[in-house]
Amino acid sequence: MLYNHYEVDISLDFQTYEFTSVGSKGEIIKVVRYSEINVKGFYNLGFSDKDPITGYISDLTVTNNGDSQKVLATVAATLYAFTDANPGATIIATGSTETRTRLYRMGITNNLEEIKKDFIIMGLTETNWETFRRNITYGAFLVRRKL
Repeated sequence: MLYNHYEVDISLDFQTYEFTSVGSKGEIIKVVRYSEINVKGFYNLGFSDKDPITGYISDLTVTNNGDSQKVLATVAATLYAFTDANPGATIIATGSTETRTRLYRMGITNNLEEIKKDFIIMGLTETNWETFRRNITYGAFLVRRKL
């Protein structure tokens, strides 16, 4: 990716990734989790904040820690580690809100040429999946590592 990213702690099964966002609101633990859905080889990418006291994970928390580019680059870095461990996996990602989905689309758009070197990326329109294109509103994204 084009941006620096945070150091990530990876679970032994390569499905959970934790890192600490450092910014204007302090240090915030972030979690990326890949969960296989009811279609073999397809995984949901979950991304959220982790409460350091309760361990509760919420994908609705708005942090605004001033490091969104670095955070998104870190999430993208987990895609490399996950797909190294799970070649052929297809990852489905969408934001928990329309605003977050738009943020993800902007991150993909800003790094599209770099992403396309290693990944196939699709966007979900109102009617079907298509190859990701700039300036299109998508409701979700499919990502697969090029083999």
